[in-house]
Parts: sequence; C-alpha cells; structure tokens
Amino acid sequence: MLEQQRTIKNEVAITGIGLHTGTTCTMTFKPAPENYGIRFVRTDLGGNPEIPALVDYVVDVSRGTTLGIGEAKVYTVEHVLASVVGLQIDNIIIELDGIEPPIGDGSAMPYVNKLLEAGFVQQEAPKDYLIIEETVTYHNEENQIDIVALPLDSYRLTVMVDYQNPALGSQHTGLFDLEKEFVSEFAPARTFCFLSEVEQLSDLGLIKGGDIDNAVVIVDKTVVEGELDQLRNKLGIENEVTIGENGILNNKTLHFKNEPVRHKLLDMIGDLALIGVPIKAQILAARPGHKANVEFAKMIRKLYQQKKLVRKFQHVKKEGVVFDINAIMKILPHRYPFLLVDKITLLDLDKKVVGEKSVTINEPYFQGHFPGQPIMPGVMIIEAMAQTGGILLLNSFPNPEEKLVMFMQINNAKFRKPVVPGDLLTLVVELVNKKSKVVMMSGKAYVHEVLVAEADFMAAIIDRDKKPQIS
Repeated sequence: MLEQQRTIKNEVAITGIGLHTGTTCTMTFKPAPENYGIRFVRTDLGGNPEIPALVDYVVDVSRGTTLGIGEAKVYTVEHVLASVVGLQIDNIIIELDGIEPPIGDGSAMPYVNKLLEAGFVQQEAPKDYLIIEETVTYHNEENQIDIVALPLDSYRLTVMVDYQNPALGSQHTGLFDLEKEFVSEFAPARTFCFLSEVEQLSDLGLIKGGDIDNAVVIVDKTVVEGELDQLRNKLGIENEVTIGENGILNNKTLHFKNEPVRHKLLDMIGDLALIGVPIKAQILAARPGHKANVEFAKMIRKLYQQKKLVRKFQHVKKEGVVFDINAIMKILPHRYPFLLVDKITLLDLDKKVVGEKSVTINEPYFQGHFPGQPIMPGVMIIEAMAQTGGILLLNSFPNPEEKLVMFMQINNAKFRKPVVPGDLLTLVVELVNKKSKVVMMSGKAYVHEVLVAEADFMAAIIDRDKKPQIS
C-alpha cells in the first residue's frame, strides 16, 4: 500500500446518462491539493456547492448511495468512489453538471480508464491511514447481514452473498492486493438485478437510464408471452429483449463466473470510501448492501474521529488510558483545586465516557467536610461527573478546548454511600440528548463497582471567553 498521498496529473472528463435519473451528465475529474479529500462539486447549481465524500452526507441508500447537502445532491456515487479508492487516490475534485454520474456499462471500468489516462502525482503529505486495532462488528438480524473489520496491516475484503435464489445461488470472492487485483478483477464487474425487480424499480421512479447494456439482468422467474415487450416499452428500450439460454437477458456473457458478488465487493469499496480516510483492515462481509455498508462506514468513521481526537490531546499511548491528566488539562479549563477527574479510561464519542478520580486526604474540602470524619461532598461528586461528561462533547465542536460546560439543571440526584479518602471513584456518564448547545447527561459514580451516587443534569455549552448571562 502506498505511503504518500496522491492525486491525478491531468483533468479528464466522461459524459453519459445516469442509471436511476436517466439524465445526461458530464463528470470531470480534477487534481486536488494535499489533505483535500474527495469532493463532488455541482457546477450546474448556483455557487457550485461542494459535497465531501463522507458518510455524514449520505441522504439515501435505495439501490445506490446518494450524497447531499441542502438542495445539492449526487446520486449513485459508489462506482465512482470505488474507482478513486481502488486506484489509491486521496485527493480529487469531481465536478458534475448534473445530478448523477454517467453509468457507462454498469461497472467502474469507464471511470478507472479515465483516471488511468489522467495519470497520478505523488504528494508530499503521508496518507492518514486508519489502522483497525480491535474487531469492529455490524450485525443486522432481520436481513442476516454481518460485516466485520479485523486488524491487519493491509487492506483486504472478502464478500459472500446468498440470495436463496437458484438463478444466482451462493457466491463469494476476495480482494487481497488492491494494487494488483482491483483494475483487472473487480473494476469490470457490472451492476446486476433480478428480472422480478425491474418493473418494481421502474414503478419507484428508479432505473430511468437503465437498459440491457448497463446492467446484467438475471432471469429469476417464468416469463409469460408478451411480458418482455411490455417491459421493453415501459423502460424505453429500443433493442429486442430476449430470455438468454444462460439465464441472463439477451444471453449476455458474464465478465466473471461470479460477477455479481464481485460487483458487491466493488460497491463495498465505494461505500467504505465514505469513511474519509484509507484503512488498514481485513473486511469480512456476508450479504452486504448499500444500507448496511453505510451503517458500517458510520461506525468506522466514528472510530476514526475518536482516534484523531485522542491523538490530538494524548501524545503518549498508555495501556488502559484514553486521556491522562496532561491530556485532560488540555481539554478542560479546570485547575487545582477544582479539577476533579484524573484520567479517562473509556470513550465512546457522543455515547459514553468513563473516568477515574483518586480521592486522597489532600483534597482541600476535607479540612472542613468534616473535621475528624472526612467525607467527599455530594456536590463535588456531581461536579466530577460533569467534568467527565465534558469529554463526551469533544466531537461536537471544532475546538472543544475553547468551550465551557456550565450547569443549567440537576435532577434525580441521589447519594447512596459516603466517599472517603483512599477511594477510587469511577465516573460513568452517558449522553441522553444533545440539541444545539444544550446537552442532557446521566451520571453514575462507583467505588469498587458499588454505586455511591447518581444524577441527571442539563448543561449549556458556551465560548470560554464569553461572560455567562445571569437572569
């Protein structure tokens, strides 16, 4: 795998109709600077709006992956993205004068050929690989879909499909070397569908640009006389449509014996491009589809954002520690004697955080609370929860170190056991709700796994240099 970022050398363009919208579009690939990423630009709309190729901007996954910001959308981006990632391109501008890229022959090969024609330029910046260090699992019980990412110092994908349909049956495939295998073994794999789906897709307003030249149609049902002519007229196909002896419309020859599952792997490469960075992992997928791919990409992107934030504040990796006290002091504004969390041991951004506070006799409040019988004030335990909860908001703002978290409300506070010098306070805080600059959190404090305090609280997020308003 390449170590340096790269873009294309020359501008290239391709024109054609979109699979689902049936509209004509010219798509132009242009070089981009380091750390730019992959971005779509709608040149036909006022202001030339940009849509980054990130899972955050997925707005639809019905028979394809659609990106959008406001009124600006780009349909069916997966084959284009697979081409870019398959050729290990990090930075590229993709301009379109329409809403959907040209479908070509239904594979990624037309885009790959154009990008190869453009040539490549190695850039100075290193690639920002996300290295999967622990197993990440997605499971959908209803559709029996499983996707797993395992640690590996390269990028490999294995895909299995089982449609429980004799026309296709079970198939599997694997990509083990992106550089050697992508162009020849997977980019030519064309999109496919079952004959029984075609009319339904048409009724849903999809495949307006579909014909027998840009999709493999697998015959999975008995066809009555006149049905194919009706279908041809409905889809506006001029050429004759026949049932092939090989079970495919017009007897179309497959590029590979297992072309459908290879196309599924191609789709997955494109959808996982929406993570936003190249990854090093072994991906195993059973029965994947665009919806599942996107959900899995969200999980991996969240992991990337968390790792990126941890690297920003925690410069020395420590076993069992997400943030040590030095990192916490870069994030939180609190200082002695009011910094009440010593380290963060677990962080699941926008969901849950676990921190620890070592309670010692040196805490200043023990001088008066109480002389001869030191007990940690309940309000200080809640404050420790709130400070721990502030770490959860790292991903909510571009510069969290410039923000303050201020109490607005405390509810359901309960103090079950006293906390005394020598105790190790474990603080578990979960995000309940987040709206704009107001958050609701639920906190629990434990000593030796015994619940000692709990509370729900509402907090406001304000700029650190802004004066709080008193009403």
